[in-house]
Amino acid sequence: MNVVAQETPRIKLKGKVISDFSVLEGIYVINIKTEQALITDKEGNFSILAKVGDTLLIIQGQFKEIRIGLTKKDFEQEMLTVKMIPVVNQLREVIVRSGINAVSMGIIPKGQKNYTPAERKLYTASHLNASANAGSMMGGSISADPLLNWFSGRTKMLKKELEVEKKESYLRQLENLFTTDYFVNILKIPTEYVKEFEYYSIENERFITVLKSKNVTMTTFLIGELANKYKEIIAGEN
Repeated sequence: MNVVAQETPRIKLKGKVISDFSVLEGIYVINIKTEQALITDKEGNFSILAKVGDTLLIIQGQFKEIRIGLTKKDFEQEMLTVKMIPVVNQLREVIVRSGINAVSMGIIPKGQKNYTPAERKLYTASHLNASANAGSMMGGSISADPLLNWFSGRTKMLKKELEVEKKESYLRQLENLFTTDYFVNILKIPTEYVKEFEYYSIENERFITVLKSKNVTMTTFLIGELANKYKEIIAGEN
């Protein structure tokens, strides 16, 4: 008589993600064995099919990733509680005196736009004095920089510099959200392609829009879509 061994069925495991601070919604909970993935609700709750021996990966850019090898004890309790540890960038303590700033001291006029270095150079290179007229131009009272830059192509160069500055900013945001381990182990991007994938991502206008919105859940979903497309590209090249 043949005895057919039956695999232990997976059951719903209820859990809750907790933390001393920060938003607990949108944290990924992945059963590595089955590759089932879901995200926590606004209270940090989740429910996933699992069994003893499965491994759960709990991950989100602003927290250290957690892996849990499930045991019988985990299923005996009413709810599995997972405490997330934030990734904290230590900053030097700065004492700020309330009310004292460049505007209050009269250094910068109230309401004036703050420019980045690249924006400032571009503004200087491409704007003429609004009060200037033909006579004043002949008399030399207007800066010659904009006219010289028009012919030299420097304005175009500075616009390119501004774009580079913006992309560097987007790249920093991306790297603050996702670790190299996330790209390699979750998105399955080969280690040697990670940096190239980051540049590939910030060239996508839709991704940049979502990244700037600071919606971590949407950013995480979209980076997953881009990863699949990127892997198709490098697979074709290889």
